Amino acid sequence: MNTLIAITGLGIFCLLFEILNIRKAIVPITILGLIGVLALNYCEFGTEQSYYNNMIAVSKFSTAFSSLFIVLTIFLVALSHNFYQNHPTKISDFIAIKVFLLAGAVAMVSFGNLAMFFLGIEILSIALYVLAASDRLNIKSNEAGMKYFLMGSFASGIILFGICLIYGAMGSFDISEIHESALSAELPIWFPIGMILMVVGMLFKVAAVPFHFWAPDVYEGSPALTTALMSTLAKVVAIATLFKLIAGMNFISSLENQDLLHTFEVIVVIISIASMSVGNIMALRQVNVKRMLAFSGISHAGFMLMTLLTVSASAGVLLYYTAAYALAGIAAFSVILYVCRDQDNEDITNFHGLGKTNPLLAAVLTASLLSMAGIPIFSGFFAKLFLFNQTIQAGYIGLVIVAVINSIISVGYYFKLIIAMYSKEPNQERTGRPFLIYATAVVSIVLNIALGLFPSLVLDLLQ
Repeated sequence: MNTLIAITGLGIFCLLFEILNIRKAIVPITILGLIGVLALNYCEFGTEQSYYNNMIAVSKFSTAFSSLFIVLTIFLVALSHNFYQNHPTKISDFIAIKVFLLAGAVAMVSFGNLAMFFLGIEILSIALYVLAASDRLNIKSNEAGMKYFLMGSFASGIILFGICLIYGAMGSFDISEIHESALSAELPIWFPIGMILMVVGMLFKVAAVPFHFWAPDVYEGSPALTTALMSTLAKVVAIATLFKLIAGMNFISSLENQDLLHTFEVIVVIISIASMSVGNIMALRQVNVKRMLAFSGISHAGFMLMTLLTVSASAGVLLYYTAAYALAGIAAFSVILYVCRDQDNEDITNFHGLGKTNPLLAAVLTASLLSMAGIPIFSGFFAKLFLFNQTIQAGYIGLVIVAVINSIISVGYYFKLIIAMYSKEPNQERTGRPFLIYATAVVSIVLNIALGLFPSLVLDLLQ
């Protein structure tokens, strides 16, 4: 609870920086503030407390994922300094929106009541709508904002309808009461229907097939920094929240009582396979790096959905996978922001010869792509290894075989970008060495490698 209050207070101070006319210091002050919030959140780790009639429930799960969200936000705020240098009068607004978005993200994994869950998801979604359309003179950004707003509104409506049905079935919004009532053998049919509607709405937020159609266009049209936020922080928040919804409301037990568990498992397997396959196959055809990473994110959503098949034992694996994926994404987008900062697009041709003109950033981008592909020694490899091992133990060997095949397919489009960096001649001059972009890129990939070398640092958090 203290973490959420501190984040909200920091967001308000970011708005006040505009009035105090200290815009130049807003990025370092915000980063220091977020580091303080991270320390405060760490102090809450291991405590099990609820606040305001269980509206907020602090647990190991919420504090662990909140820590990841805060770290990702620190990186995104650091990248904001160079990205918004052409809009100095608006930087406090953009930074404040990101901090308030973080508050929504923390609320989404700390909720003890469905009302707080919906409040968190709306705070996060509205912030993303604004950021997607924030380049107001760019028609692609306007289109991305409108598409995301319309599709996101429908998804939020579906989630709200599901919440209403669950309330009608259980007579409560409280997660702990719903969890106990779900063990009953005589649940109204409205409960599984409501849960299905909520899962459908969250699958849109995750961008899983067949609810993925918005992602490539929105990722391409949005400003690059917003795309980085959607691809890393927003996706991680959505999958963690979906996991908590299913685990927290005892959905699996309620399905067992009504002989619907097998149907649910089959649907999860189908969506997981479809997301991995469609994402990877479509990514092979892309020439725009942001669209390619959009389809890559869809495929990774398929991998992460595999944790829903082993909810009781997958929290640590999900945390590790999301951390590995998000850190690699931050490193990749740091390089994209540098390379494409003076370009009208993010096509692969912009990366020609990067290995010759900027070996450090080329190495960072190569490492991040290799991590996403699941190549040792990067944490992306171990994330898939732990995920596959747990899924095999649960008996889904066929699903793991399909996942391995998709991992092999993904190497094709990741190496297409790597080959362009090292085998093509440079086609543009790149000047300047923005410190924060370099620092973010290097630190994020170093953390990715560190997680690969010491996976127990994350896995043991939720044991």
